[in-house]
Amino acid sequence: MPSRPSRKETYAELETPQDHGEAEKPFWETVALETMTAPQWESLCDRCGLCCLVKLEDEDSGQIYLTDIACKLFDEGSCACASYATRRKKVRDCIKLTPKTVRSIRWLPKTCAYRLVAEGRPLEAWHPLVSGSEQSVHDAGISVSGRIGGSEKTVELEDYPSHIVTWEV
Repeated sequence: MPSRPSRKETYAELETPQDHGEAEKPFWETVALETMTAPQWESLCDRCGLCCLVKLEDEDSGQIYLTDIACKLFDEGSCACASYATRRKKVRDCIKLTPKTVRSIRWLPKTCAYRLVAEGRPLEAWHPLVSGSEQSVHDAGISVSGRIGGSEKTVELEDYPSHIVTWEV
């Protein structure tokens, strides 16, 4: 699995030749999720960190609750996985986002670029691909930066319900 591209990659490196025929629209508006290059796909991630938080599911209702507990591999400083390339070997229930899973996962944030592109909607103004800044997702208050209440390494399983949050996602 390739590592995530650096935000320092230029916009031109993320475009494909067919993109230029569409009146210079950005690739996420002209390329289907299924046909994106690996760098294009990975660049859609805004590094908000919401995917890396523990979710709890009510077995009776199926309702999913977000917690402020980060995955044991989450790096709070970068708001990303500390072991991205091997995360699924180290975290058994880590879900790989694919065009198919993006369309079926109910807990993806409403602001998630994968979800927005799948639904044919524009990226948010604060998304790094639009703003040109990695910091914009944090400045907009979208990321989990500064909101982590613990890690799978530090929070006991029986305490997980007390970490349920009501953030808008």
